[in-house]
Amino acid sequence: MTKAEARGRIKKLKEVINHHRYLYHVLDRQEISDAALDSLKHELYQLEQQYPDLITLDSPTQRVGGMPLHGFKKVEHSVPMLSIEDIFSEQELLDWEAYLKKLAPHEHLEYFCELKIDGFAITLIYENGILKSGSTRGNGLVGEDITQNLKTIESIPLSLRKSVSGTVEVRGEVYMGKKDFERLNKELGGKYANPRNLAAGSIRQLNPKLAAARPLRFLAYDLVTPLGQEKHSQEHQLLKELGFRSDLGKEVGDMAGIISFWQEVDRNRERLPFQIDGVVININDNALFQKLGVAGKSPRGVRAFKFSPKQATTRIRDIIVQVGRTGAITPVALLEPVKVAGVRISRATLHNEDEIKRLGVRIGDTVIVERAGDVIPAVAKVLKELRTGKEREFKFPRACPVCGSSLKRPETEAIWRCLNPDCRAKKREFLYNFASKKAFDIRGLGPEIIDKLIEANLVSEPADLFKLEADDVMPLEGLAEKSSRKLISAIKNSQKIPLNRFIYALGIRHVGEETAISLAQHFGTLDKIRKASADELGVVSDIGVEVSKSILAWFANKHNIKMIDDLSAVGVDIDDERPIFDRTKGRLVGKTFVLTGSLRSMTRDEAHEKIRMAGGHPASAVSSKTDYLVVGENPSSKLAKAQKLGVKIIDEKEFLSIIGR
Repeated sequence: MTKAEARGRIKKLKEVINHHRYLYHVLDRQEISDAALDSLKHELYQLEQQYPDLITLDSPTQRVGGMPLHGFKKVEHSVPMLSIEDIFSEQELLDWEAYLKKLAPHEHLEYFCELKIDGFAITLIYENGILKSGSTRGNGLVGEDITQNLKTIESIPLSLRKSVSGTVEVRGEVYMGKKDFERLNKELGGKYANPRNLAAGSIRQLNPKLAAARPLRFLAYDLVTPLGQEKHSQEHQLLKELGFRSDLGKEVGDMAGIISFWQEVDRNRERLPFQIDGVVININDNALFQKLGVAGKSPRGVRAFKFSPKQATTRIRDIIVQVGRTGAITPVALLEPVKVAGVRISRATLHNEDEIKRLGVRIGDTVIVERAGDVIPAVAKVLKELRTGKEREFKFPRACPVCGSSLKRPETEAIWRCLNPDCRAKKREFLYNFASKKAFDIRGLGPEIIDKLIEANLVSEPADLFKLEADDVMPLEGLAEKSSRKLISAIKNSQKIPLNRFIYALGIRHVGEETAISLAQHFGTLDKIRKASADELGVVSDIGVEVSKSILAWFANKHNIKMIDDLSAVGVDIDDERPIFDRTKGRLVGKTFVLTGSLRSMTRDEAHEKIRMAGGHPASAVSSKTDYLVVGENPSSKLAKAQKLGVKIIDEKEFLSIIGR
């Protein structure tokens, strides 16, 4: 990016960031997530570091917070309440240390790591051990006097446990626990996006009785007044002795120790009773911390090492379309690479033509992308305020980009499809699905090998896979004799397959893993499924009118029947006798489970199997019929939907107890 381009981008970023900061800090409203706003601020900071002469006094990177509310008395802070600069990667962490070593080349650097609780920053003033006042951060220099509201929080002592004369200033976070938030937010109609927003809204109530009714808590992290502490770690111990809850954290001597602490906390954060969004890393030596001073809005000796956000902002380089196994045409945004939920992504789905119109997305737009739990990356919002006028509209194709056939879109659907049965792209995607774990589970036969087999004209139909010999595949790049024989062995070993997985492998539209199990369990044989009428299909669990029509249409197609006959001719054996999960027996009969996020004790597939074995039904989407939402690490938007619908939400420990493990 040239300096001129950077100047224009910085101007746009400042306008958008200031708009959203005003909404949040002054009006208690939010239009984009904290993660998305952090991403925009980080981009601005990086551009300003690249072009320091473009930094202005009114830049969001040079200020701390929003203006105080007019409903509270203003309080001037004796020591400014500065905020902390965020970092998002190990490289940025190493760059920070290199920066510190340049500033203090002869100093030994020791660090203190603690949890960065996602709450509402306040400061407390005690006179001779008695709480005198409490205020918000405000703009860092002037805050709001919320003493009466803070006195309603039980975890804030009205008098210190240890006798101290004179003035003592303590800083920390007002927050709300996850379970308290879920309960209270439900009572309030689900209007708050997260516990921090609800905590902030509660503490800023002009009526202290309303604040008192809210389950607020306080965690102390800074002892401003010198009480003999030489290290930041000692402050935490002193705070505990004074009567505060304080995260004791961990002293570490190098970057490896910081990264190890950060990774451990990230793995276990879903188990914490409160939300955190990273860890705070302080220079532990207080004298050195003060010597390093302040740069912009943040002390040089502290950084917030954030966890990878579930949302981030980036720009769309281009939009392409992909052809799925059923001929579905899916638009995909090609992105400037960005890290989201711990994964570097360069593509995100735009779902369909209607979604592109709803979002108003254009090539070149700055967008918010999200990747939560098991959800593939998607474009969630377009930041139209950042447009330069060079963005281009995307015209959805009316012909298949692979075979050139005209696309069709039924009136009742949002998806355009290629209906050409010989479309190469459809065949390729079909074979990917056919060999996948939920279908024939052919180990070692992934998309890359399938592509090579197609390009070498060795495979065009599923039955061709079972005709392959080691000598056929050995000439392919990357397949030596040993790996070739291993692949052929895996193909042969997959020839005997349970009925439900065979049905799934057929790629019948609307027939996923659960519907395939229901069909296999109800009819018992493939022949009975082939001959079933619409009425007979309609009585099966999971099968409605559309699914029934799709099954009937699939088996009425001569090409599909020939494919089944060809598979039988090459030795594929459908195992009708292998036991299928019985949904009429077990402790979970009639119960529907949805999973979101990652479980520590088992994979998603293993969890689904446990549910089925106990007679339950694992579903992919939350609805009013869902009995339980099981929440693992990095949950998706399913959690918010479950909260809105009043679905029972359980963690992994409760889930293991329910399934009897």
